[in-house]
Amino acid sequence: MMKTNQEKISVSYRDLFQVALPLIITSASFTLLHFCDRMFLSWYSPVSIQAVVPAGILSFTLISFFMALCSIANSFVAQYYGAGDRENCSRSVAQSIFMACMSAPLIWLLIPVGIWMISASGHAPEVFEEEKVYLSILMIGGFNAPLTAATGSFYSGRGKTRIIMLVHLIGNSVNVVLNWFLIFGHGPFPELGIRGAALASLIAGFVAPSILLALYFSNKNNTSYFSRRTLRLDRKLFQRMLRFGLPSGVHMVLDVGSFSLFVLLLGRLGEVSFLASNIVLSVNMIAFMPSIGIGQAASVLVGQCMGRRDPAEAESAAWKAWKVGAVYTLITVTTFVLFPEFYIRMFARGEAVFGEVFSTARLLLLFAAAWGVMEATNAVLSGALRGAGDTHFVMWFHTTVAWGFFALGEATIVLVLKGSVYACWGWAIAYFALLALGWIWRMKTDRWKRIELIERTSSEVEQSGGVPV
Repeated sequence: MMKTNQEKISVSYRDLFQVALPLIITSASFTLLHFCDRMFLSWYSPVSIQAVVPAGILSFTLISFFMALCSIANSFVAQYYGAGDRENCSRSVAQSIFMACMSAPLIWLLIPVGIWMISASGHAPEVFEEEKVYLSILMIGGFNAPLTAATGSFYSGRGKTRIIMLVHLIGNSVNVVLNWFLIFGHGPFPELGIRGAALASLIAGFVAPSILLALYFSNKNNTSYFSRRTLRLDRKLFQRMLRFGLPSGVHMVLDVGSFSLFVLLLGRLGEVSFLASNIVLSVNMIAFMPSIGIGQAASVLVGQCMGRRDPAEAESAAWKAWKVGAVYTLITVTTFVLFPEFYIRMFARGEAVFGEVFSTARLLLLFAAAWGVMEATNAVLSGALRGAGDTHFVMWFHTTVAWGFFALGEATIVLVLKGSVYACWGWAIAYFALLALGWIWRMKTDRWKRIELIERTSSEVEQSGGVPV
């Protein structure tokens, strides 16, 4: 069934939640995974909890370019789906799968780069040794992230996010169970500490892309979307996806890279500040990660509206997503203020994480609460702009603020002024506030509404807005 452009399609909060809720649950499962990972390692050793956060963020930084590049298929699928073009949905996914396969050797070549970056951070020798092990193992399986992004875009771009949720729930559950056995050495498994946590992530990382690939090439999808026939290089579409995907990749790696630098610099402020910061950054995922799911939903819905040539409804969908993200985050960060001991004591089992560390972490939770809603604004509105194809602005604005303001300021505070951990976190609040103001300003302009992400046939130009159901 096809709906014509005369039949205006409004995006309600119900529509938003239908797309967003599975993605929020998916993000929550990643939050639980990383939370358990870090909590288990904090129980295992104070050295391990110091190592896992910077090494984990740095490995994600090095992988993020390829993951974001392959994720551009999500916007293409959303807009082609909104335009009623099924075959180009799968053709876009195919190009992204090729990108993911090409990324594998490049990710492996970045392992020595990551080790060098950690060694230059000046962390304690025992922390560096564990960081090196954790990063290297994660990078070996790093190509799973872009491959998952590529295959998952076939479902998320069409708003079929329950499949994404179920697949990641399976994979993350496997990861948590393996963490328990491989970190502590329960049953027949050896006690491997941080190496076991990394191996658990490596093994479980194959689950999601394997299931998604099997589903994508199934008889049902091949019949409806020609998934097997379109698995070939389409040079013109590949280049168009690169044109819009490269800015997303550059934006992602520089955005995450600036935050990775922030975490690495914290390691120069002493064990108390570093341990307290890592605890709070782990807790902060509870507030931030669901906003990523809401931002992905905003990207999908905005993309579908733009595919129907309905920029007004695209803007409406973006603001509705922002409201949902802001309300959730505000409720969550309020618990940081009211019950700080509850969160911090989760990391205290078997270790005396009290005294200075406890007091510092409790204050840093207030900083995390202060920037919470701003983080939600950044995740949701930047996701909406990417769904519209506004990837070049997202890249240039975010990169300029991340490195010209945030990273430069943090480096000055730590390396030149020899400032405190509170000064570093205070500067981070200013950074998130500046970003939020920029995304709000961009959303209120009309420039992003005039972007043509996909190429249309003559019939689509005359009548866009078909939604396959």
